Amino acid sequence: MNSFVVLGAAAVSGGAFAGGVALGRSDLSPPEEARPGTAEEAWSALMRGNRRWAAGRGRHPHQSASHRRAVAVRQAPFAVVLTCIDSRVSPEVVFDVGVGDLLVVRTAAHTIDPLVRGAVEYGPADLRAPLVVVLGHRRCGAVTHAADALREGRRLPGDLQRIVEALRPVYSSDVEQMIRAHTGATVARLRADPLLRGRAQVLGALYDLASGQVARLT
Repeated sequence: MNSFVVLGAAAVSGGAFAGGVALGRSDLSPPEEARPGTAEEAWSALMRGNRRWAAGRGRHPHQSASHRRAVAVRQAPFAVVLTCIDSRVSPEVVFDVGVGDLLVVRTAAHTIDPLVRGAVEYGPADLRAPLVVVLGHRRCGAVTHAADALREGRRLPGDLQRIVEALRPVYSSDVEQMIRAHTGATVARLRADPLLRGRAQVLGALYDLASGQVARLT
């Protein structure tokens, strides 16, 4: 991992940052869309975007041809979002952001293994993203099926059983409670990651499919 980080940092020095300087103001419009520099600023930016999305007033920033060309040569995402593969949960849409704003890692029920953890680590370690968001969501099909299988003592086919095993420690007959518990457990695991500690704040949030609103959990 150390060699990967060193190589990535070398690439980033000519990409996301040049001597630690983020994208220039000319690449970003309007001014309030400038790259957040802290975890608090990053979370505030995400929540502003989510409020627009939930209210049906999305601005779809950073999706112009000029911005696409700007980030083609360097990127400076301000957050990592680890979330589910559910087709109704697209972080760039949910947070009303655009190209180059987020690093998104998606697995069934945002389960993690060493490869997934490495993908999450990449944002803070190589691209200096100050925030990691673990985004759970209500009515999660993966959690629901895992809960059913655990309750019935039934084994799922193929590698689907790996999802069940990953969720076993937080099993509850109440699926919504299980979703919250799993989100909190994932946050705790990432907060204990030595490569993330001191580089990024890790927090958990819950997305409501019907209202479009995101609420912070941890």
